Amino acid sequence: MKKGQTDEAVRKAVRQTYGDIATRVSTGCGCAPSGCCSDVSRSASQRGGPRIGYSDEERQGVPEGADMGLGCGNPQAIAELQPGETVLDLGSGGGFDCFLAAKQVGPTGHVIGVDMTPEMVSKARENIEKGGYANVEFRIGEIENLPAADASVDVILSNCVINLSRDKPRVYRETYRVLRPGGRLAIFDVMATAEMPDEVRSDLALHVGCIAGAATMAELRQMLNEVGFEEIRIQPRDESREFIREWAPGANVADYIVSVTVEAVKPGN
Repeated sequence: MKKGQTDEAVRKAVRQTYGDIATRVSTGCGCAPSGCCSDVSRSASQRGGPRIGYSDEERQGVPEGADMGLGCGNPQAIAELQPGETVLDLGSGGGFDCFLAAKQVGPTGHVIGVDMTPEMVSKARENIEKGGYANVEFRIGEIENLPAADASVDVILSNCVINLSRDKPRVYRETYRVLRPGGRLAIFDVMATAEMPDEVRSDLALHVGCIAGAATMAELRQMLNEVGFEEIRIQPRDESREFIREWAPGANVADYIVSVTVEAVKPGN
């Protein structure tokens, strides 16, 4: 980011970048290094891949194009979803995690995906039709202002999205608001493990690519405590450094960030 750049400018860049990725996936352009992406879009699209914790069965069991490989872990692995639960996914993209959650909560459950990018929401809604999911819906909205009622959700998922927000405390206040008493967070994200050089923090492409905006684990724990969450567990996944190195070749970003699991419970039950 350029010095003095506003939060709105960053939000606009994030929305445009992921909208471009959704459009390119739909048209088959892709975002390979030799493809048709800008540097910013390419940085975002280089995340993920087959090593982030999903089985081949999970990848093959959703509509084509739902899995864009943009995550940094598998929140399903820590969510322990139960039949009948209501789940909300922050930054749902093409709907991959939502469709996996839909199978776990079953026909008596409900899954809501929220994404601020109209192109992503449009693509995800098309995937609902392709897969015949009766218990999934997608809503346009920002994770700082969730389009969901108070105390209406049992579980919140997110996969490498909250780091993109310039107002992370507000995101966690919103998650607390919409969770029912006893509701829980099951999140994969990236956290800063060392002070980033100015050239990393100031790089818009690295921010949109889920690197430059990472908070430290101490900052995250403080945010969650201040909001009121209990049973907070933040676990680094050191094996993630292998694929993180590929997010920005030559920038040594694995020296500064790592993928983590974030679990917490809203008290009340």
